[in-house]
Amino acid sequence: MSGGSVQFGLNVDPNVGGLPIAERIATIEDTHGLELVGIQDHPYNARLYDTFILITWLASKTSRVPFFPNVANLPLRPPAMLAKQAATMDAFTGGRFEVGLGSGGFRDAAAGMGAPSRRPARAREALSEAIDIVRTFWVGEPFAFHGKHYELPAVQPGPSPAHQIGIWLGVVGPRSAALVGAKADGWSVSAPYVPPDRGRPGRHRRTRSGPARSGHPCRGPISDA
Repeated sequence: MSGGSVQFGLNVDPNVGGLPIAERIATIEDTHGLELVGIQDHPYNARLYDTFILITWLASKTSRVPFFPNVANLPLRPPAMLAKQAATMDAFTGGRFEVGLGSGGFRDAAAGMGAPSRRPARAREALSEAIDIVRTFWVGEPFAFHGKHYELPAVQPGPSPAHQIGIWLGVVGPRSAALVGAKADGWSVSAPYVPPDRGRPGRHRRTRSGPARSGHPCRGPISDA
C-alpha cells in the first residue's frame, strides 16, 4: 500500500485464564472486517500465555483476519527462529500472519530469562540486523550472516511462508521511526505510547522517509487503542 494507508485492529491480551475473552475479540474482528489482531509479547510475565501459541489457537477459531505479535520481543526470540516460526504460522493459517517486531522493552525482566541487555543505540542496531536476517530467511536459500550482534554461520531456511509476510515495527523514538521507513512494511503504534495529538504526525513523517530507498513502502500506522 504505497499510499501510506492506515489499518485498524484490536488488541487481544494473552492473560492466563482469559481464553474466552480472547476468542470473543478475535471472532468479532473476523466477522466485522477489521484488519489485524495484535497480541503483546512479554514472555517474562508469568500472568501471560505465550503469544505465538495463543495466535495459533485463535487462528484455528477464525477464518479471515490476520494475526501478528504486537510486538515480538527480539532479545528473547532470535531472528532466525522467529523467521521460521512466522513462516510456519503463515503456512498453517493460509497467509494470515504478519510480524510485529521491536527492539525489546523491560530489559531487566528479559535479562532474567537469559536475554542480552542492550542500551537503546545497540538495540536499534540489533533490530536492523534482525530485519535483514528475517527477510533473508524467507527467501529460502541457505545463507550465513555475520553482524555486530548476530553471528549465523550456516542457516538452512524453511518452510516457505504462504504469502509475503510484512514486518511492522513497534518503535517510538525518532531514530527508530526512521528505521521503519528504511526497512519495514509498516509502523505499529499504540496510543498510550504515542498519543495522536502528541508527536505521532512527526514520527509518521520519519517512518516514510526511506520507503523508496528500501523498496518496502511503509503502509502506515496501526492503532490498537
